[in-house]
Amino acid sequence: MNALDTTGLPAATTATGDRLEELFRAHYARLARVVGRIVNDQARAEEIAADVFLRWQRHPSAHGDGAEGWLYRTAARQALDAWRRDQRWARVERVLTHLGVAPRTPADLHAGAEERRQVREVLASLRSRDATLLLLWAEDVSYADLAAAVGVQATSVGSLLRRAQDAFRKEYEARYGQPS
Repeated sequence: MNALDTTGLPAATTATGDRLEELFRAHYARLARVVGRIVNDQARAEEIAADVFLRWQRHPSAHGDGAEGWLYRTAARQALDAWRRDQRWARVERVLTHLGVAPRTPADLHAGAEERRQVREVLASLRSRDATLLLLWAEDVSYADLAAAVGVQATSVGSLLRRAQDAFRKEYEARYGQPS
């Protein structure tokens, strides 16, 4: 069943679906071209144009004689909104570049998630005491609280922490090589 398939729907809904299909066939290509001139990205223009038809379907007040005008007006507004969002984001990127800060890309986010997964796996392979020390130390827990958490003297925490770090580094490098 596609979005324009109206079999099994009440008559009023079928009439709206027929009207939607009629409008879509008559105006989609031109609407997408108009939007494309504004956003300068044909794929995005087609997406916005399709969204405008869905919006029309959800707004019964637009189903009258002025439906075509409503479609073009809404498409132009949606395209201008998208263009303005792009312009604002371009300004933000310029400022971030000027400051030497780059926005995180999906590839950066994926790499960060992959690195966290690797760290979790290495921590899971360590002795419980070593993993506990490293996790709490990463959260800036005091040596006295670290000692209480693992049941040792506070004076032993420094050397235990160093051994835990060495064990983590050795296991990480054995599994994944040198960290980047």
